[in-house]
Amino acid sequence: MGARLVSARLPVNRLAAGAALVAVLAAYFELHESLWSARLALDVAFVAFVLLPLLFALPWLALPARTARWLPAAAALLVAAAIIADVADAPVPGAFFKLGAVTAVGFLFASLFEGVLWAAAIAVIVPWIDAWSVWRGPTKHLVTERRDLFTSFSIPFPIPGEHAAGALGLPDFLFFAVFLASAARFGLRARATWLVMTLSFGATMALAAYTDIFGGAGLPALPLLAVGFLLPNLDLLVKRALRGPREH
Repeated sequence: MGARLVSARLPVNRLAAGAALVAVLAAYFELHESLWSARLALDVAFVAFVLLPLLFALPWLALPARTARWLPAAAALLVAAAIIADVADAPVPGAFFKLGAVTAVGFLFASLFEGVLWAAAIAVIVPWIDAWSVWRGPTKHLVTERRDLFTSFSIPFPIPGEHAAGALGLPDFLFFAVFLASAARFGLRARATWLVMTLSFGATMALAAYTDIFGGAGLPALPLLAVGFLLPNLDLLVKRALRGPREH
């Protein structure tokens, strides 16, 4: 019974693909400094079209687990593992524990919505808060004044051939999971949503690489992420809104 339940919630092929992907990404995280060194444009293209899609494939593979009864326990264990890895200064396993933890919490958060318009409302509101935070709020303070603390609340994406790495804050991964789970739960275009949201992070990273609008604090990732959720589903969301806010 237990084996059948796990298979129903997270199919074996997804488990195997996820394990293989974690192994590949972990090897890259460990060895990236010894890889090729390229121009900025090629680095941006590699991160946007290869590294980030591979990283965000993990929440996609975990998507069937969003309704599993063991998800709250898994979320708690992953949070604990992420904290332990951070204290032990183990950044590579810590990155995957953090990704797993915020993905699980995002799935749980999305399960509380009474209708898809709740997710749409968040997609409209949260980007403004994120932009303010990066402009002159807590995110800017963390990035410019408390870089060590920002590292604990972010997940890196290392640049090949470089010691440096870009990073996305944990809220970016959290809302990615919230929007992805909402798209799947409420019958939106989940595949297109995943693709456009993933590419939105690459676009934000490219803009950050060539601009300095917020004075060294990077760029807020949630505005384009919200567009990545809303744009592929706009017609469906309008239909749901016309039917009523409690449409499931």
